[in-house]
Amino acid sequence: MIMNGRAISPGVAEGEAITYAEAFSFLGGVDGKTGKFNVRDGTIDGKVFLFPNGKGSTVGSYVVYDLKVQGHSPAALVNRSAETIVTTGAVISSVPMVDNIDVSLVRDGDRVVVDGNKGYIEIKGVDEVDIVSSIVMVDGKILTLHRPEKAHHYPGKWSLVSGHVERGESPAEAARREINEETQITVSYPDAEMPVFRVRDGKTIYNVYAYLYKLKSADVKLNDENTEYRWVDPEDLLKMDTVDKVDFVIDSLKGCF
Repeated sequence: MIMNGRAISPGVAEGEAITYAEAFSFLGGVDGKTGKFNVRDGTIDGKVFLFPNGKGSTVGSYVVYDLKVQGHSPAALVNRSAETIVTTGAVISSVPMVDNIDVSLVRDGDRVVVDGNKGYIEIKGVDEVDIVSSIVMVDGKILTLHRPEKAHHYPGKWSLVSGHVERGESPAEAARREINEETQITVSYPDAEMPVFRVRDGKTIYNVYAYLYKLKSADVKLNDENTEYRWVDPEDLLKMDTVDKVDFVIDSLKGCF
């Protein structure tokens, strides 16, 4: 899968991913002589290091350079948002770097190619799939579906009405089709929608198109894709064991409830 971002420092590199979920300071965060982390297990040596953004002292730029001199430089750096310290360190050390990347979608151990010339990364062995996820609402309650325990993705979780976008159809068409197939409810145009976002499950990254449908009434008849349904208040749904980002969808569309 390819993720487009912004070129920061030129060059192309490939390596095993190692990640850090918070802002990172090279000064104190890593040993400049060995490449070993001080803030987590593992080493930066020869790996593609992905983290949201840099922080701390400007001396951090020279720690990156020291790693290069000592032979323990990262193969490449990837940020969500580059700042001066990390950018300077990458440039003076000739380490390829790209930003404007959702680094939360990359996992430790992924094989990642970083192209600092064209400004993109490729996560090898990871598929990209378009799906829809719809809030169907009646009298302020949201329809939730329970996935089978043997489901390939998110087994045993509660979800909105979701499914794949098939070849040749738009996301809006897919949302209407999935609602009808899974619940026998017929809908027309959505009352609201939100910008596409991404989630990851295993080796699949989903591009999620989310919609809101407000109905006066609905008679649910499930097919065999789900085992149970419930009508629940939005606040109660947030307490349930749901698939990823249901809370994000509710928070993004709640102004339209």
